[in-house]
Parts: sequence; C-alpha cells; structure tokens
Amino acid sequence: MRNAIKIGILGNPNCGKTTLFNALTGARQRVGNWPGVTVDKKTGFFDYKGKKVEVIDTPGIYSLSASSLDEKVARDFLISGEADVIVNIVDASNLERNLYLTLQLIEMRLPLIVALNMMDVAEEKGVHVDVESLARELGCPVVPMVASKEMGIESLKEVIIDSKGKELLPTFQIKWPSQVETAIKKLVPYIDQKDLPPGCPVEWLAQKCLENDQGIVGRYLDPESIPLLYQLKEEIERLQGDELDILIAQARYESISNLIKKTTSRVKEVRETLSDRIDRIVLNRILGIPLFLFAMYLMFLFVINIGGAFIDFFDILGGAIFVDLPRGLLSAVNAPDWIKTIIADGIGGGIQTMATFIPPIGFMFLGLSFLEDSGYMARAAFVMDRFMQFLGLPGKSFIPMLVGFGCNVPAIMATRTLESKRDRILTILMAPFMSCGARLPVYALFAAAFFPHTGQNIVFLLYLLGIGAAVLTGLILKNTILKGEITPFLMELPPYHLPT
Repeated sequence: MRNAIKIGILGNPNCGKTTLFNALTGARQRVGNWPGVTVDKKTGFFDYKGKKVEVIDTPGIYSLSASSLDEKVARDFLISGEADVIVNIVDASNLERNLYLTLQLIEMRLPLIVALNMMDVAEEKGVHVDVESLARELGCPVVPMVASKEMGIESLKEVIIDSKGKELLPTFQIKWPSQVETAIKKLVPYIDQKDLPPGCPVEWLAQKCLENDQGIVGRYLDPESIPLLYQLKEEIERLQGDELDILIAQARYESISNLIKKTTSRVKEVRETLSDRIDRIVLNRILGIPLFLFAMYLMFLFVINIGGAFIDFFDILGGAIFVDLPRGLLSAVNAPDWIKTIIADGIGGGIQTMATFIPPIGFMFLGLSFLEDSGYMARAAFVMDRFMQFLGLPGKSFIPMLVGFGCNVPAIMATRTLESKRDRILTILMAPFMSCGARLPVYALFAAAFFPHTGQNIVFLLYLLGIGAAVLTGLILKNTILKGEITPFLMELPPYHLPT
C-alpha cells in the first residue's frame, strides 16, 4: 500500500462529502477511529488506470479553528502530512461559506484539488460558476461535479491520478493587515521545528498561535515566548480597534468576496423556495415545538402499528428456525433431553425472543432516518434551542438526544461535536434517559398486551417520562456541579428533500 496515492477528503457538513466518498470507494471501505479519540475514521480504496488510491474521509468541519473535537482531528491530520493530496469538497451553491475552509487549506500550503460539488443546485439557484476562472484564481485544479448523480467522478479520478509527482500547491495569496504579517514574522523564530512534519509551514503555525489555537501553542511555541505572543496580540487589537480573530476572519472573507465577484454571476432572480415556505411554519416559535411532538407521535404510531404487525411473524419464524428445527434434529439423533432444553429452549428461545425486537427497532430507525434525511431533524434541533438553553445546553445538544431514541451508544458518541467539555458531560449524563430502540420492543409488547387499543399512547407517555427524567437531571446538574456558560448555537439548515 506504500505505492498507493493517499488522499484526504475535507469539506463542510452537508456539502456531499460522504456521497463523494461512497461514489469513489463503493463497498471497499472500512471504519475505525482516529488515534486517541472516538471520532470515526473512514478509509476506502479504488483502482484507476492501474493505480491504487487510498481515500481518507475526515469529519465535516466549517473551519480549522479547532474549537471542536472534529476540527482538532482534521487539523492534526493535515499537519501530519499523511495525505499526498487534499480533495476539498465545495458546495457550489454556497461558495462564500465553503471557500472559508478552502482558504485555510491554502494557508497551509497543501497540495489541493477543489471538487466543486452540487453544480445542479447552484444552477437551480441561478448561480453560474466560471470553473476555469476559479481554478486560475486559486492556482489549483477545480473539478465541477454532481456527486449524487456520479457526474464528474471520472474527471476527479483523472486529476487525482495525474497529481502523482506533481506540485499542486495553490498560488492564491490572502492579504493580511500589515501588523498581522509583522507579528507572524516575529513569532516564527520561536516555533519548535524539531518534530515538525515535512511541508508544514512555520508561518502558518505562527499564525495559528496568534489565533489562540491552544493545541498549536502548547505543542510548537516556545513557552518563553508566550508573553511576546500576548504582547503582539494586544498591540494589534489596540491599533486595529478589534479582536485579532475577527481581523483574520475579515481578511479571509474579503478575499472570498473578491473571488466570488471574479468567478460567479447570477443568471436569474432567486424566488422563495419550498423549503423557505415550509420553514415559516415549522420554525415558528409558537408552532415549532407542538409540530415536533406531533411528528414524534406520528413516528411512534407508525412504529407500533406497522412494526407491531410483524412481531407475531418474526416470533413464529424465529420459533420454527431456532427452536422447533434444532429440537427436531436433536430428537432425530436421540440427544438427551437436557441438551434439547439448553440448545432449543435456552439458546433458540433467546434468539426467538430477540427476533421479535427486529420489527419495532427496524421501523424506529426507518422513521428516524426519514426525519433526518428529509432535513427536518436539523429544524427540530433549532426549534429546541430555547428549551435546551433552559437546561444550560446549546440547541446542538438536542441532536445526540434525538440519536438516543435510536440507540444510546451513538448518542453518547455524537456529543463529540459539542465544543464545550461541560456541554459534552452534561449531555452524556442526560442521553441514557432517552428511550432507545432496544427498549421499544419491550414497551410495545407490554402495551399491546395490557392496552391493545391505546398502545401507542402508552408508549408515547413512556418516552415523555424518559425525557422528563433527562430534563430533571439537566436542571439539577446545571445548578450544582456543572455550572458554566452556555455555548452559542450555530447550525446549517439543509433544504428539504425526499430521502433516498
């Protein structure tokens, strides 16, 4: 595998990064963890023109600010120099936001290919992107594509293969305030270069120190120069009249604005979309929460009535395969009764019982997947932000809670996207109170047995009871051992679409 071209895929959430990864690798992929953390690391492979390519999928991020675990993982992966080339997925319909990450990759002087995805969505919004002009301005290959329809995949593979042995370093330069450039030059001599991976720019590390990236400061900056760092920051902020982080972000956005003016044009006026009209109702501050509860109720109604109808079938099928069949085979060979009891009634009976869990769990995940893929889950988190603030948590914490309805384990793992350690701990302690899919069959069986006509109402009340216990836990911890400031909530609302 040493001769394989190794590429890393980076991009914002909802830009089609996973779709592209699946289109490139197909079934040839494996899932592991990034070293030292519980963030998934997806790796895949594909062959093209006799050459093998290893593809590493990174978490979806908006920037390299390292304020969340996902961003730290992506930043450390880039610093390591593990990838031969970086493929940056950019949503063509939302260039201003997506190019912010692109410019940060350019600042790192990394071999870069820009995959300009969702070209069809951009056209629907009346945005025309001059691909050749954008490639010329950035100084790196830009490949237009529609990953969901596998358009442009072959062109991207061609560019990736051609990148072997070539220098794909972008030539675009960001114009920083003169004081920032001076401060970077003053910090460069204090950057520890002993363990610095090949190709990692010292100037970029100095800039990250100015941006107060504590991971970089603690790892690469000479501790004796910390007072100098604070002195430089204070001097710049005094002269410019603004915080240094904001000044650096403004410089990037000014560069992005100039890029967009040179490379894009609007070919038609944008009218109000269907998503906008739906959001006027779904995101209403009065109707939002009742609509969310109604949506969850409909899902439970679907799970109990449709999923429950298959329980008897799986019970009979499981009994025939795992109980009756082994008992018949053991009887045919005159096996002792105690062996029949252990294998048929014990092991087989246990599997038969577990088989009855399959329909409710399956339909629960089907319902959750439908809500998530349609774009409604993001709205639910937004609507619940005010309520989560009452518990001392950002609205983003509601997403792990929702995942907890499917399974508590991935719900706890999903807390890694929360920026604050306090928020992560508080959410982890609340998530197990969400009634997961494994509990649903138990609820369904008892509800069907004791409340045959109102089973879905009882199950819904049990779920509300779990939510109530989580709320009580949050309130107690918020006002006792887990006091702290609430993290601001910022989230992208993707357009509504039918799940695929």
